[in-house]
Amino acid sequence: MTKTRLNASVAVVGLGLMGTAITERLLELGYQPSVWNRTRDKAESLIARGAVWSDRPFTCHQVIISLFSSDVVAEVLLAHESDLRAGQILIDTTTGNPEHSEQWAARLQARGVGYLDAPISGSSEVTRRGEATVMVSGDRRAYECCEPLWPVLGRQVFYVGESGSAARMKLVTNLVLGLNRAALAEGLVLARLMGLNERATLDVLKGSPAYSRQMDAKGLKMIDAEYSVQAKLSQHLKDVRLMLESAAAHDVTLSLTEAHRLILERAEGLGFGDADNSAVIEAMRSPPA
Repeated sequence: MTKTRLNASVAVVGLGLMGTAITERLLELGYQPSVWNRTRDKAESLIARGAVWSDRPFTCHQVIISLFSSDVVAEVLLAHESDLRAGQILIDTTTGNPEHSEQWAARLQARGVGYLDAPISGSSEVTRRGEATVMVSGDRRAYECCEPLWPVLGRQVFYVGESGSAARMKLVTNLVLGLNRAALAEGLVLARLMGLNERATLDVLKGSPAYSRQMDAKGLKMIDAEYSVQAKLSQHLKDVRLMLESAAAHDVTLSLTEAHRLILERAEGLGFGDADNSAVIEAMRSPPA
């Protein structure tokens, strides 16, 4: 395996919020990525900026995968598996099932294809600015071969070990991140109920030991009910269910995460599944039926 070169053969598979942000980063840094999505219309603005549509993206040397779930990743890989060849490296940024990562890494290793699970911690906006955190696991040599690509995906990159480790680490970080967001929402709801000014409350929270970066990213969105999408609420609910499944496999109950699941499901039931995850506050503003 050789290290990726600037303008080397790189593809992005999946052009949702994160895949689009990754492609924009590649373009900004001088790459000409091939792109593929199940619906081509999502690619048009990127093609206009210099990306190249490909019906066979898995012929590229490095392929960055950014899809909704492990099931979708498996569906796409199976559909394109005949294009894979020895020496390629797949970089899967999907937040998915750790066992899925282990299975695909073993399956592809037998064909000489590298598979790295590399989920990204940070919204699409944070990724677009190059400020995200990336967790990577899998074959160390494949990781090192992709060294020039890691600054494209994030400012901080952590290699965390064997296949599946990064997917597990992402579930842990998303657990804490999501609960920070939910706690902020609940605090703002309580402030309003007690007659406090929400903006003043947010300022005090930011200057207190309760501070978290979610206050910067989501505080005003919650206060203004401005839910333009940086990361979808339904996507986080999918991740929360994965966390609970992982804990259940070890006969452990995650009480806070279980409560968070119910809140997210309530928000989704109110019609906020495709809204930004800051819309979790709507479930707290609306009492259960």
